[in-house]
Amino acid sequence: MKKRHLEILLERIPDYISPKAVLEQYKTPSAIAADILWLAYNLGDIHGKNVMDLACGTGIFAIGAAILGAGKVFAVDVDKEALEVAMGAAEDLDVKDRIRFIEADIKDSIMELSRLGVDTLIQNPPFGSQRMVKRGADRIFIRGSLKISPVVYSFHMRGSEDFVTEYFERIGGKITHRLYYRFPIPRVYDFHKKDFKLVDVIVLRVVRNL
Repeated sequence: MKKRHLEILLERIPDYISPKAVLEQYKTPSAIAADILWLAYNLGDIHGKNVMDLACGTGIFAIGAAILGAGKVFAVDVDKEALEVAMGAAEDLDVKDRIRFIEADIKDSIMELSRLGVDTLIQNPPFGSQRMVKRGADRIFIRGSLKISPVVYSFHMRGSEDFVTEYFERIGGKITHRLYYRFPIPRVYDFHKKDFKLVDVIVLRVVRNL
């Protein structure tokens, strides 16, 4: 499979039915998801590995990992409606039987999730950039991710790069790769004033120091 073929398949995954501002829900563009998954695949983090898509939304990373031959795949989100969309998309792409869908809140589930034997975790948590989302909402994901998995791919606002890097390193992580994207945010919430906005984000690949 080529990366472009993966991207085309990921384009079939639906957006949120009723996105919730309090969860800062936006669908990750298929081109960005395919780029991250392709890197992870080539670094040996996907094929045959147990992969978790944390704060999975409609499941783009979980489904992509299953397509790329992951061993076990866990799709975790607090939003039941988003998980139902993800299940439908996984069925459409014929990978539903290879994904375990888990409705859970990271605040209450770190220990439980850490027992699943995850090798690679990909997360696009709420940034706390919207007025309805608590500032620093991604910090519990930073803390929890390295407890759940030894390898983490984590989305954050580009402006918080120094803080997030220091945070990961302070809790025992080592940054190995940095990927920069302009994340398109469509007008989906009432408080949005523009039809379209580009937000600078960074994706960090972090490995847990032994």
